[in-house]
Amino acid sequence: MTQEKLGKAINVPQRTYAYYESGQRMIPPMVLCALADFYSVSVDYILGRTDNKQ
Repeated sequence: MTQEKLGKAINVPQRTYAYYESGQRMIPPMVLCALADFYSVSVDYILGRTDNKQ
């Protein structure tokens, strides 16, 4: 999936999402929640705090 498509899905501009991926910006909690919802996983899974997707 491209950054542009994912950004549109979670309502974040592609450039902003690119900054998140590169570590140039911190991902805000609301964006983490949107990503978790999009991928149907927990925020802890995205953050690497658990191997359990739920």
